[in-house]
Amino acid sequence: QVQLVESGGGLVQAGGSLRLSCTASGRTFSSGDMGWFRQAPGKERDFVAVINWSGGRTEYADSVKGRFTISRDNAKNMVYLQMNSLKTEDTAVYYCAADRAIGAMSRNKYEYDYWGQGTQVTVSS
Repeated sequence: QVQLVESGGGLVQAGGSLRLSCTASGRTFSSGDMGWFRQAPGKERDFVAVINWSGGRTEYADSVKGRFTISRDNAKNMVYLQMNSLKTEDTAVYYCAADRAIGAMSRNKYEYDYWGQGTQVTVSS
């Protein structure tokens, strides 16, 4: 089992920045891919970013590419999402997720095995 807890959400003005953190506990954190997803009210949970076990491979949704950066520190069991140049459309609950698969780099939420409880990000105009 892997337990995930997100933090770092909040209210920020458009153009601002936030850094989300995901603390992982449990077995074998460092071997699987880690992803960030987000869900706006009334919408599906959408892929944001994914990082492989070593941190050497990352992928992003087109909507956040160039503005968001995913990273991980396996020694600390942490995954981060640095969000810059935030837009009102980035407003959502952000979820950290763990995939037991190695190297799949999946954008499909159904392929992730563990989820955090989410952290709210609100971007005001």
